[in-house]
Amino acid sequence: MSPSTINVYVMLPGDLAPSLSKRSRMKQPEQGWVFLLLLLSAYFSHAEQQLCTHIGDPEFPQLVKDGDIMLGGVFSLHVSWNDVETLYEEKPPHLQCTSLNFREFQMLQAMLFTIEEINNSSDLLPGIYLGCKIYDTCGSIARSIKVSLALVNGNANVSATSEACARPAQVQAIMGEASSSPSMAIATVIGPFSVPLISQFSTCACLSDKSKYPSFLRTIPSDYYQSRVLAQLVKHFGWTWIGAIRTNDDYGNNGMATFTETAEQLGICLEYSLSFFRTDPWDKIQKIIETVRSSTSKVIVAFISDADMDVILKEFSRANLTGYQWVGTEAWIFDFQSASRDNKRILDGAIGLSIPKANVSGLKEFILDVKPLYLTSNDLFVEFWEALFSCKVKQSEAGETQRLCTGHENLTGVENSFTDMSQMPMLSNMYKGVYAVAHALHNILGCNKTCNNKLPLDPLTILQHIKRIHFKTKEGEEVYFDENGDPPAKYEIINWQPRENGPVSFVSVGLYDASLPADEQMNVQEKSVVFARNSKQVILLQILCETCPPGTHKVLQKGKPVCCYDCISCAEGEISNSTVMGEPSDWSCMLRHTAFGITFVLCISCVLGKTMVVLMAFNATRPSRNMMKWFGATQQRLGVLGFTLMQVIICIVWLTTSPPFP
Repeated sequence: MSPSTINVYVMLPGDLAPSLSKRSRMKQPEQGWVFLLLLLSAYFSHAEQQLCTHIGDPEFPQLVKDGDIMLGGVFSLHVSWNDVETLYEEKPPHLQCTSLNFREFQMLQAMLFTIEEINNSSDLLPGIYLGCKIYDTCGSIARSIKVSLALVNGNANVSATSEACARPAQVQAIMGEASSSPSMAIATVIGPFSVPLISQFSTCACLSDKSKYPSFLRTIPSDYYQSRVLAQLVKHFGWTWIGAIRTNDDYGNNGMATFTETAEQLGICLEYSLSFFRTDPWDKIQKIIETVRSSTSKVIVAFISDADMDVILKEFSRANLTGYQWVGTEAWIFDFQSASRDNKRILDGAIGLSIPKANVSGLKEFILDVKPLYLTSNDLFVEFWEALFSCKVKQSEAGETQRLCTGHENLTGVENSFTDMSQMPMLSNMYKGVYAVAHALHNILGCNKTCNNKLPLDPLTILQHIKRIHFKTKEGEEVYFDENGDPPAKYEIINWQPRENGPVSFVSVGLYDASLPADEQMNVQEKSVVFARNSKQVILLQILCETCPPGTHKVLQKGKPVCCYDCISCAEGEISNSTVMGEPSDWSCMLRHTAFGITFVLCISCVLGKTMVVLMAFNATRPSRNMMKWFGATQQRLGVLGFTLMQVIICIVWLTTSPPFP
């Protein structure tokens, strides 16, 4: 990836000019260097007339909507690309994107709908029209970086003036991406320019680090909460022996690391923790299948993206691995497409966290209002039309038999991920993100009945205002960000319950709200939950770690989790007939230390008093010396009391400042 513009300056050393007058005294090598510097100076003096030039091919947007203020949109409208082998002497061609992503088309429609709604509003940004530039990254992180630079710098040829390199950013904010890894790459690149990047679906907790990603915000909660809530949910049902599978990217690795840490604190053991990516070789995915098949745990926590979930679901179905209790993240737990592809009911009884249901009036109708084909000449839309209606605009090969598109097809009877509105919470997140930018612009431009459209805008000012906004959507939902650019964490607890006619029902069986007191944050309706194998009994889903019988004791297995142990017979003459005795508590821990210390000082001070009396008696050599009056019975009692009181004070200070704990 090459930068779109470059500035080159050459500064000759300050002592070079005087030295030129002494050329007769220079040696031949010195003359050669000076001659080379003169040539470079002349070259760059000429090049200074073209300070800003492009290196590499420009990136042009797939969709442009003109406006007074421009927003950028970064979407993975395709999820893959064709690999083209090139030699190092050749210039790599543009990516040949494949596999349309209807979910991202929905997200694009949500952004266009929100912009249109704001432009038609007389209350928000009156007289100001928002526009947008939309880019397709094809699921490539490298391309995500390239298009983000194009959004910041622009692609037009610049004039031969020095001011061209100091022109303002092409867009005032960027919406996207939907995945954490590309969002991290984009945020790293545009962060120094303070261009706001607002994501609707990037949940990695790492993105909350403002030292690395100063201009990143999101309208979906951070995995900082999701990972911990998942661990609490697993503990709530008493599943202490589990397996884990994750996507091998920033989303899966960071999320699972936090989950594992929290799970260990809660006494949950992981029999295995496996990672994979959808493009991994078949044999690597088969190793995951074999590990799960040979394991004894019956609960699987899946920190997996929806695209990777399709791959693992297909392999589980092929291997006929059923009856496992799945625990999932928001990435797939509310995905109707995964449910429709689950022919063997592998995920029946799955439970996990989802973004709370949301509704944006008019958005569904806007998304499904697909304009006729003949009204557009956009190649992307033509490809979208062909994929949506399974037809061809024109036959590309003589042998093709796919029907031709009429251009008047409609969505009646079409069932695919584009017509499925189960991801409305994510679409609502895009809606809230665009409105956040609009409210920030409204405040900056001092809008009342009109806006001061002559006021210069810069991304840093917009970013600062977005961080401070607090408003309600037309549905009454509050929108604001904390100091890390994150919204408040709220999750629905979703349960996959099988139906006789149809795949599953997504039933809400609880709620988590981080804004409530700690003991009220999680509320689970246990009687409403259906587990794997259509069971209402959670106990049937796990292999319990049973306690050792009387006469034996636990010995941990080397190299295994702490839940793995062997029951070894007690030594001769020893027996255990009760269960892990004397388990310490906070009070017993504090009492045993302080009681020992005070008792010890009491005993030692008594011995010390008697020792001093004996010592003084033997040292009293003259009858006139009356030293024993200082070591009478009263003085001994006062000494014991004084020393013991000092120890009591020390213990009180210790328990107050840094008490012992189990």
